[in-house]
Amino acid sequence: MTATPEKTEKMRAIKDEVVNLTESPLYEYRTSNSYFPVIGEGSHDARIMFIGEAPGENEAKTGRPFCGASGRVLDEMLASIDLDRKSVYVTNIVKDRPPKNRDPQRDEIDLYAPFLDRQIDIIQPDVIATLGRFSMVWILDRFGSEKSKQKISQLHGQLIPVTAGFGDVMVIPLFHPAAALYRADQKQTLFDDFQVLKEFV
Repeated sequence: MTATPEKTEKMRAIKDEVVNLTESPLYEYRTSNSYFPVIGEGSHDARIMFIGEAPGENEAKTGRPFCGASGRVLDEMLASIDLDRKSVYVTNIVKDRPPKNRDPQRDEIDLYAPFLDRQIDIIQPDVIATLGRFSMVWILDRFGSEKSKQKISQLHGQLIPVTAGFGDVMVIPLFHPAAALYRADQKQTLFDDFQVLKEFV
């Protein structure tokens, strides 16, 4: 399915605004390192949307989300359920790399989150798969789920129904692919949890 010109135009507007987001505390770090903002990548008509927390160094150098070691794990997981990466949409809450890959700060999340809100409204996915604790908490809180206070260790792999402005959405919290790089047991858990997405492929 080809995205409508209207969707493409709305996504382009988001990109232009983020590129020129001089009020961001991460803007100077981006420009001084010749980094790119990482807006997102994939189908604007995706049924499944993956949301991480913030770009790492590889992502900031290329402008592409999940293109480093974590991205290879994500690609493996997509392949495990025969899902083409081009058919999903992948992005982060924060669109610029925090220094030294530290966790995003609250003011950074608050500044970039409205762009993610708009991306969700443009794509209108059936499923939002959160990658890691930060995006899980933010998405569940954003859609008013009482489960936002629970830990990812309790919720991973569960389908949690929420209601967005455009209709019902399933949220599935997943561990961040980076965790699978260091712990074999977590990688297996991630692959097991990923199978839940099969019904939406």
